[in-house]
Amino acid sequence: MSVLVGKEAPDFTATAVMPDNKMNEKFNLKEYTKGKYSLVFFWPLDFTFVCPSEIIAFDNRVEEFKKRGAEVIGVSVDSHFTHHAWKQTPRDKGGIGDVQFPLVADLTKSIARSYDVLTGDAVAFRGTFLIDKNGIVRHQVINDLPLGRNVDEAIRMLDALIFHDEQGEVCPANWKKGGKGMKPTAEGVASYLKEHAQAI
Repeated sequence: MSVLVGKEAPDFTATAVMPDNKMNEKFNLKEYTKGKYSLVFFWPLDFTFVCPSEIIAFDNRVEEFKKRGAEVIGVSVDSHFTHHAWKQTPRDKGGIGDVQFPLVADLTKSIARSYDVLTGDAVAFRGTFLIDKNGIVRHQVINDLPLGRNVDEAIRMLDALIFHDEQGEVCPANWKKGGKGMKPTAEGVASYLKEHAQAI
C-alpha cells in the first residue's frame, strides 16, 4: 500500500452528488478545494453496515471542518444514482439522510486505485486523507473493512496541521487544540519534556 504523505494528492474529476442533491458531472477535487484544507475519505459500499455510521459522523461534524476552512469529500465505488438513493433513505431505515458534503461516484474504481485503497479489485478500504492548502497529503490512515474510523481524531489532526502552519511549531503526542506546541529544536524538546513529560 502506497504512502501518499508528503506527495501531491491524486486529482480526479468524476460525478458527485452535491449537498443540494444536484449532480455535478464534472466534480474536480483541485477546483473544489483550491486554497483550502480538505479531507477525502473512502468507504467500501453504499447501503452496508459500518459505512452509514461513519458518513453520518462526518456529517454531524461537517461544520467543524468548515469553520476551520476545510472541505469534506466522500468517495465510494458506487454510482451517483446509488449515492442519491442512499441520501433519500431515512436514517432510521439504514440511509444517510441529507448529508452536507459531496458524495463522489467512483464506478470505474480509478480514484480508489490512485489512492491505493482498493482491496480485491472490488471495494475500498476505509481510507482517510488530510490534504493541505497546497494539495499535499499530510496525513493518511487506512482502516480494514470492519473497523469504523474516529472522526474526532480527523478533526484533531486538522487542528494540528493548522497549528503547525500558523505557529511553525510541531505537535507532540496527544496534542489537542489549545495545547502547547514544541519548537523543533533540541532546546525546544528539552523544554517541553521538562514541563509536560508526566502528562503525555
